[in-house]
Amino acid sequence: MSMSIWEALAVFAAGIGAGTINTIVGSGTLITFPVLLATGLSPVTANVSNTLGLVPGSLSGAFGYRKELRGQRRRIIRLGAVSLIGGLAGAVLLLTLPSESFDTIVPVLVGLALVLVVLQPRLAAALRRRQEAAGRDGGHPDGGPVLLGGMLAASAYGGYFGAAQGVLYLALMGLLLHDDMQRINAVKNVIAALVNGIAAVFFLFVADFDWTAVLLIAVGSTIGGQIGAKVGRRLPPSALRALIVVVGSLAIVQLLLR
Repeated sequence: MSMSIWEALAVFAAGIGAGTINTIVGSGTLITFPVLLATGLSPVTANVSNTLGLVPGSLSGAFGYRKELRGQRRRIIRLGAVSLIGGLAGAVLLLTLPSESFDTIVPVLVGLALVLVVLQPRLAAALRRRQEAAGRDGGHPDGGPVLLGGMLAASAYGGYFGAAQGVLYLALMGLLLHDDMQRINAVKNVIAALVNGIAAVFFLFVADFDWTAVLLIAVGSTIGGQIGAKVGRRLPPSALRALIVVVGSLAIVQLLLR
């Protein structure tokens, strides 16, 4: 399809916004997806084009957080391997299942993630106290099988649609990993890049997409990724947590109304 100059500018601006918010929190898809629909793309084509376009932004955000990634190679390999499987499964689901069956549970998942984000400090502290009382250390350094299962499910959702997938990742890792929130956010950006990447490779061969939309979002999200990295790393954990709740709440409202 052909876009007017104003539609192209809107998609490009949405890409910058999505790249920025994805790097800081997640839910950038809720910026780009409605704009793509407004240009006349079908929902599935818009979703596929959006996933392809956001891959460079995810990589840009991960690069911007490279300092916080130091010493986390083992964690990234472990969580990344599971997330790749989930992301590919979600991409397959997008093209094989009716959207209504999956979209119904999306607001519930995001809402649960927000509750976990709010309660994360207390829940994590209570979990560590219980482990210490039982004579164990502060928990598995990579979150154990519970985190692996959660990341698998969240990545399947990310490969399918991706709105607020970053919120889900931050909620899961914030609860089950005893680490600084900025370091967790850095891992989130890498995982998001892997999931978007594997879904994008799959879509390139089997799905319809719009190259103009892909390129505009790709350039915009790359710029946004660098902006997000500069802004996000300056936020204290409490402010980052508050931003997650605000963005996630807006995500729920938009998902329920679309």
